[in-house]
Amino acid sequence: MSTYLKTVDSEWYKQRLVGIMVCVLAVFLVLFARLFYLQVLEGEELRRLSENNCIRLQDIDPPRGLIFDRGGRLLVDNRPAYNLSIVLRDAKPVAQTVKKLSRYIGVPAAELMAIVRKKHGSQYKPVLLSQDLDRDILAAIEVHQYDLPGVVVNVKPRRYYIESNNAAHMIGYLSEINGSELRSGRYPGTRSGDFIGKFGVEKTYEQYLRGTHGGCQVEVDARGQVVRQLKTVYARPGHNLYLTIDQQLQTKAEALLAGKAGAAVAMDPANGDILAMASSPSFDQNAFVDGMSHQQWQFLANNAYRPMENKAIQAEYPPASTYKIITAIAALEEGVIDATTTFYCPGYLQYGDRVFRCWKKHGHGNMKVVDAIAQSCDVFFYQAGQKLGIDRLAWYASACGLGAATGVDLDHEAKGLVPSTIWKRRRLGKPWHSGETLSVAIGQGYNLVTPLQMLGVIAAVADGGTRYRPRILKTIETAQGETVLNGEREVIGKLPISAETLAIVRKGLWEAVNTPRGTAFRSRLAGIEISGKTGTAQVVSMAADDTETKKEQLPSHKDHAWFVAFAPSEKARIAVSVILEHGEHGASAAAPIAKEMIRTYLEGGRLKAN
Repeated sequence: MSTYLKTVDSEWYKQRLVGIMVCVLAVFLVLFARLFYLQVLEGEELRRLSENNCIRLQDIDPPRGLIFDRGGRLLVDNRPAYNLSIVLRDAKPVAQTVKKLSRYIGVPAAELMAIVRKKHGSQYKPVLLSQDLDRDILAAIEVHQYDLPGVVVNVKPRRYYIESNNAAHMIGYLSEINGSELRSGRYPGTRSGDFIGKFGVEKTYEQYLRGTHGGCQVEVDARGQVVRQLKTVYARPGHNLYLTIDQQLQTKAEALLAGKAGAAVAMDPANGDILAMASSPSFDQNAFVDGMSHQQWQFLANNAYRPMENKAIQAEYPPASTYKIITAIAALEEGVIDATTTFYCPGYLQYGDRVFRCWKKHGHGNMKVVDAIAQSCDVFFYQAGQKLGIDRLAWYASACGLGAATGVDLDHEAKGLVPSTIWKRRRLGKPWHSGETLSVAIGQGYNLVTPLQMLGVIAAVADGGTRYRPRILKTIETAQGETVLNGEREVIGKLPISAETLAIVRKGLWEAVNTPRGTAFRSRLAGIEISGKTGTAQVVSMAADDTETKKEQLPSHKDHAWFVAFAPSEKARIAVSVILEHGEHGASAAAPIAKEMIRTYLEGGRLKAN
């Protein structure tokens, strides 16, 4: 009996031991399977997550290249800006952290949470909450940093236009890159949130100015605070630009245009360098970087005076009497007149059943071409244009650079319009009427030009007939001062003009400023001989007896005022083109501006060749 019991107990213990061993083995198998899953199957992902808990990569934005004038005066700089972000992985509980943060920066928590929800992506990617913090807010955040887990303040370079509104249309501005631009492939190396050039030089030379991003590998604690830096790849700054503009002259031009609508452009006739390019009214480039409200943008976009338009290259106007330079060249070269040809001006020209009036009501009397240029006799050029015909006149206008973009390195340049018989047939489906040629010959009718185009014409006359592509870039250098690219002088053509014709035209332009009967006699300068041509562009067609009354009642019907000039008259160093919208008279409105620009440049010690 006892032997039997011992046997039963032994079997029972064996069964219990086997069961325990099976359970232990099962537990070890489960543990082994879990370890295999965690270390082999999911090891790489878990390793990444573990590293992200303590190792972060912080982006380092590159300083954008600086912009200088031709003499090395700094125009566009970068300044440090403190940006506020939140890392959601470290900020938990997010709602509570955001609520605390809102008290310190004065922004409603609901507004901050809306930003978080809108830009929510990776738990480890900082969400930008506010840019360019002021010192008080920055200090409050630093003091309460322990209570704000996941809240990060980064220092980034921010574009700063030293003299806002100055040369704004030429220099341009920055704005945040959008989705379509990121996907276009035209901006390699850029990321969401980066600022790129959207207008002017900032856009044209974006690839040189942008620079290359860097990065810093840091170790953070459980609250997201940086413990130490592990490795840094420094950002590479963008290249610096030296423009051809003279800042002293640019500032003067901007001041002369203040409160007016129009443009003033100056060029070195010997190489095409743009010395100044002012368009008025202007705008504050810093507002685009700092951020503007919808109302501010609507004011700029819908303003009747078009502050966002670079009037020097984008606005098109009838050239008025400045076009008489073209008519004189064409008539002399085609032999329909010569230096001794005389036309009588009684103050009007009867042509068919129409009367074409001269600006001088009682007429100029007998006029030769030099006198007609100097005194801007409409009747003389009516008759010259009549003898030429529209198509010959159009050919010379095109050969002088009108009707085509000048090629300046700025976006959205207008081409203007050179009318001809073919153009009218194609565009309007109507034949050309010979009476229309008379209006075109004095710069009215369908004629359209930009101030830069007329600057090109007067500059070529000043330099013996050579036409240069307008140049705005002097040189591009690295941050260390090594030259990357030089702006090259580029000849794009010659005026269709003989030396004899050129001498006649230049004499007429000289007399326009330096003889008592010249239309710009009041704008002469002591010690500096200026040659130039005034113009008064009619905005709307009106009967002679209604003209003054309607202009008084409707200022928008007042004529545009033109003046193109160069100085000194021999060996010119500067050519200028000025237009004032609704300025009425070129002699009294535009010419004084050009005169002061010339004085500023030549008397400012700028006569040396650059």
